[in-house]
Amino acid sequence: MARQLITFRLGSQSFGLDIMAIREIRAWSPTTRLPHVPHYVAGVVNLRGTVLPVIDLAARLGWEATIPTERHVIIVAQVGAQLRGLIVDAVSDIVTAQDEDIQPPPSAGSDAVVPYLEGLVALEDRMVMVLDLPGLTANDPLPEAA
Repeated sequence: MARQLITFRLGSQSFGLDIMAIREIRAWSPTTRLPHVPHYVAGVVNLRGTVLPVIDLAARLGWEATIPTERHVIIVAQVGAQLRGLIVDAVSDIVTAQDEDIQPPPSAGSDAVVPYLEGLVALEDRMVMVLDLPGLTANDPLPEAA
């Protein structure tokens, strides 16, 4: 079965998310920090009257925290019944991948990214890491999006 993925960049790496989980892509807007949240939670933004928790995806994956600029974007994704914002460097394109083309992630042991991967897809010019969105946002002590 074919799946469409939104691909995006974090640094020099390419990632993908199932297009069905994406609600919108919005320009960067400053977040309001919250006390007592994990280091990878950038804060919250107002999404048309709704409090949207925003996750610094690079920090969540164990990399250096993002210092956002106007060039960054927020991908708004549906995770279960909640919306989450993900800070990424840039959205690239939409690609179609067959389920059989998504290879399981390697068992690299200490790599912080691997537990959050659904798999890897080799495209013509790059390798795309397909993120497991529910696993990536599991157990986040974030406010409920209204």
